[in-house]
Amino acid sequence: MTATLAFSRRLRPVLTAAILAAGWALAPVPASARGPEGIADVAERVIDAVVNISTSQTVEAKGGSSENRNANPQVPPGSPFEEFFDDFFKNRRGGPGGRGGADNSPRRTNSLGSGFIVDDSGVVVTNNHVIADADEINVILNDGTKIKAELVGVDKKTDLAVLKFKPPRPLTVVKFGDSDKLRLGEWVVAIGNPFSLGGTVTAGIVSAKNRDISSGPYDSYIQTDASINRGNSGGPLFNLDGEVIGVNTLIISPSGGSIGIGFAVPSKTVAGVVDQLRQFGELRRGWLGVRIQGVTDEIAESLNIKPARGALVAGVDDKGPAKPAGIEPGDVVVKFDGRDIKEPKDLSRIVADSAVGKEVDVVIIRKGQEQTLKVKLGRLEDNEKVQQAAIKKDEPAEKPATQKALGLDLAALSKDLRTRYKIKDSVKGVVVTGVDQASDAAEKRLSAGDVIVEVAQEAVTSGLDIKKRVDQLKKDGKKSVLLLVSNADGELRFVALSLQ
Repeated sequence: MTATLAFSRRLRPVLTAAILAAGWALAPVPASARGPEGIADVAERVIDAVVNISTSQTVEAKGGSSENRNANPQVPPGSPFEEFFDDFFKNRRGGPGGRGGADNSPRRTNSLGSGFIVDDSGVVVTNNHVIADADEINVILNDGTKIKAELVGVDKKTDLAVLKFKPPRPLTVVKFGDSDKLRLGEWVVAIGNPFSLGGTVTAGIVSAKNRDISSGPYDSYIQTDASINRGNSGGPLFNLDGEVIGVNTLIISPSGGSIGIGFAVPSKTVAGVVDQLRQFGELRRGWLGVRIQGVTDEIAESLNIKPARGALVAGVDDKGPAKPAGIEPGDVVVKFDGRDIKEPKDLSRIVADSAVGKEVDVVIIRKGQEQTLKVKLGRLEDNEKVQQAAIKKDEPAEKPATQKALGLDLAALSKDLRTRYKIKDSVKGVVVTGVDQASDAAEKRLSAGDVIVEVAQEAVTSGLDIKKRVDQLKKDGKKSVLLLVSNADGELRFVALSLQ
C-alpha cells in the first residue's frame, strides 16, 4: 500500500500536466492535423490480436546491493512506472525495511514485450530478443488471460520468433499485408501490449523504406515516426486496412523513449520467416557461394559500367553453386531472378529469400558485356564462419628487388617473401612490400603482404608487368585502374586506384 500511495503522489504533477494539456486541446484542430479517421476503426478491429509476451529466466546472483540483485520489470526510463516499480520491489525484496534480506541465491528475472496472433490455432509472432534465453514464456491476451507458450523457432538474423499456445477460446487474428506497396508518408498504426495493461495505440507515417542500419546482414527496415517505446518490441505495425506491414523492433533514442525514429521489419520478410519457422522450426536460406563488394564510381569506370550499380564478385566458393554456373571473380551481378541489383545488400537479401534448390537466371556484366547464367541455389548453413584476413606484420629483412608503381613497392613472389608474410602457396601474383602513406593505395588500405593478382583484369607476375599496364592505361586516358588483390590466405577483393 505504501508503494501505491507513493506512486499516486508522484502522478499528481503528471496528471496536472495532462489536465493543462487537455485544456489546450479544447481549441478546434483541423481534421488534416488529426490524421485519418480510420485509425480508430483499425485499432478497434485488431487490438485483441495484440498480446503481451512475459518471460522469466533463472540467473546466478551477483554481488552488490540487494536492489541490484533483484530484477524489476523493464519499463521506460523516467516514466512514473519506473519510480513505482523501484519503490515496490525495493520494499518487497530486501531494500530498507523490506523482507528479502541479502543473499546470493539464484534469482528469477522478468522481461516484457509484445506480439501478435497470426493463426487461430494460437500462433504468435514476436521479436527474438523479447524471448531470448527465457526459461518460461507466457502469452497474455488483451483481456488479461495468461497462457503458457512454447517456442516454435527463432531467426536471430532478422530478430524474429514464433510461439505457440493452446487457445482458451476463439481468437482474433491478423493477416500480413504487402510492405512493398507502402508509400513514403503513408499513415501507419503501431500497437503494443508492453505492461500487460492492455493494448496501446500510436500512429504516424512511413518516414523511409529499406533502411540499412547495420544491425544484421539482411537489414531492410521500415522507418516510422509512430511512437515505439520499450515493451512494444515484437508488436505489429498496421496499414489503414488493418494488415500487418511490419514488426516493431528497434528505436533510436538517447533516453529509451520514442523520439520519432523507430524501425520495423517489413512484412514481406516476416511472412517468409514465419512460414519457414512454422514448417521447419528453422530458416533455410538460399546460397549462391560468392563474396561480393560494392561497385564504386572508380570500379565502374574501370569495368565500363554506366551507371555504377550491382554487386561485384570478389571471390567464388569452390564448393558453391556459383562455380559450376560459370560465375567468376570480376563479374558484376546486375540482376538476379528478374530483380534488379543496385548494391550488394540487394543481392544478399534476394538470395537469402530464395528457395533452396531453385534454378534462377543471373545477369552479369563481364568485360563490359551482359551475360545471363543459370544457377541452382544451395542452402546457406548458419554455422558458416566468415574468414578473417590474417594479421600481417612488417618484419625487417633484406629488401628484394622492387618496382615502384601506384605508390606501392612491388616484388615478385619468392620463397622468402612467402615466409615473411605467411602467404599461401596457392596465391599467385606480385607482393606489396611497402606503401606510400600519402598515396591513394594507403587510403584504400593496401598494406605490405597484400598480393596483386590482376591489373585491369589481366594476370601479373612482376612489378614491371604492373608498371607497364599502368603506363598504358594512363596513355589510354583512363582515370583509374582496377586491381584484384589477395590477402595471405587467398581471400580476394577488388580495389580501384586513381591514376591521376
